[in-house]
Amino acid sequence: MLKKATRRQFLKTTTAAGVGILAAPAILRAAGEPLKVGTYGGYFQDSFDKHIYPEFTKATGIEVESISEPTGSAWLVQLQAAARAGQAPADVSMMTQTAATKGANDKLWMPLDSSKLENTTALPEHFVRKYDDGSIYAIGALSWYITLVTNTEVYPEAPTSWKDMWDPKYKDTLGLLAKVDNSFLLEVTATTWFGGTEIMDTEEGILKVMDKLAELKDNVRLWYRDEGQFQQALESGEIPMGQYYHDVTGLAAADGQPVRSTFPQEGGILDSGSWCLIKTSKMKEQAETFINYMSQTDIQAKLARKVGTAPTVPRELTDLTDEEFAAVSSDIKPIIPRYDLYNSKGDWLNQKWAELIAS
Repeated sequence: MLKKATRRQFLKTTTAAGVGILAAPAILRAAGEPLKVGTYGGYFQDSFDKHIYPEFTKATGIEVESISEPTGSAWLVQLQAAARAGQAPADVSMMTQTAATKGANDKLWMPLDSSKLENTTALPEHFVRKYDDGSIYAIGALSWYITLVTNTEVYPEAPTSWKDMWDPKYKDTLGLLAKVDNSFLLEVTATTWFGGTEIMDTEEGILKVMDKLAELKDNVRLWYRDEGQFQQALESGEIPMGQYYHDVTGLAAADGQPVRSTFPQEGGILDSGSWCLIKTSKMKEQAETFINYMSQTDIQAKLARKVGTAPTVPRELTDLTDEEFAAVSSDIKPIIPRYDLYNSKGDWLNQKWAELIAS
């Protein structure tokens, strides 16, 4: 993995790789078909359709058919069923980390050729997912942060730490994500109160973390599943504090809403999506070209500007201004979710969450 290369040194590498893409003969599409790429629907998909796919086609000659994915585990279930039938509703899909790992457990993803992915060398290790034999099955596509958010009219001073959520003065004010595997509050609690997520390596340690998290239950007014419900309550001041998406909160603030997003001193929660290639695809070369293209530093910067996501590559390798970077990311070391636990102990975690936290 690239550790200390300067941005200028890396841009020389990626520029050469980019020229290689453009100079290579156009890859013939299977039976004349486009590469089918699945992303989350709505505004997200519209942004890719408008700002990303046309430029990719212009650079490589590979047409893209945009596929709208359902969120959560529904798309994984559909892909698993399709693979059993020898079909590929999408060649490349953007998968959550938990879904990517579950798919890997079933060997749903086709291994990728690292020699065709030159532009991924700048990605931190947690963005390159591998099978036990060392072959790559997922590459970080983009990322986003969950932070501590507040209504500025109710709380003129911004909080500085996740610890503030436990303060008795915030009784009945918090809005928190309702599920163990999308709130990542166990990781927040472990990092804030126990020095890191290593305590979660054992069930005994996880239970200690849950007991600490349970101490803030009196401060929670809403465990939310509907993001829009919490955003409306945050903006009105009805629920003036909680955890939410940094980019969405920033857009609301830019629209004049009295809200702010704060990266606590312990770090924001860094969640992400990965590109995975279904094993029944007949478009491996085209898919690798796409993933390699999307991993370029300038494309990651473009995603930050046009889609509002945090880049997967280090900040110094992009040309993002301080303002552009702050709109989507932070230099504070992030809290990385323990996706491994949601796969290996998912049922147990959900049971204990229901008993100790959501009850």
